[in-house]
Amino acid sequence: MDPRPAATRKVLVVDDSLTVRRSAERALRGGGHEVLLAADGFEALALIHDFAPDLVFCDILMPRLDGYQTCAIIKRHPRFAAVPVVMLSSRDGVFDIARARLAGASDHLAKPFTAEGLLEAVARYAPSGAVAEAP
Repeated sequence: MDPRPAATRKVLVVDDSLTVRRSAERALRGGGHEVLLAADGFEALALIHDFAPDLVFCDILMPRLDGYQTCAIIKRHPRFAAVPVVMLSSRDGVFDIARARLAGASDHLAKPFTAEGLLEAVARYAPSGAVAEAP
């Protein structure tokens, strides 16, 4: 049984912008969620195993490992394949959205995002009781 309150979700925010990470963190913590931040895809992959998020918000344009690659790696891992990944990007063209879907993303949230938009995505993609369980 999950000891967290019903509305609390574990959310990983991956973005190379400190401003974006902090803004998302404030919004998500304000909504009662537990938040972990990563500055790029490699850091996210290093943190995901122990944190076991219910949802990942991932920027597309990042150095070293971009959001498409990060999402695809997460989705190929059996333990995290069911964890929703919502891409965060100012790139919201049809091609970018299609490429994100091909990488396994559940959705795309345009920057600049609002606190309400983040919290709505959590409610939609990581509702209560949808916690990713360890094998």
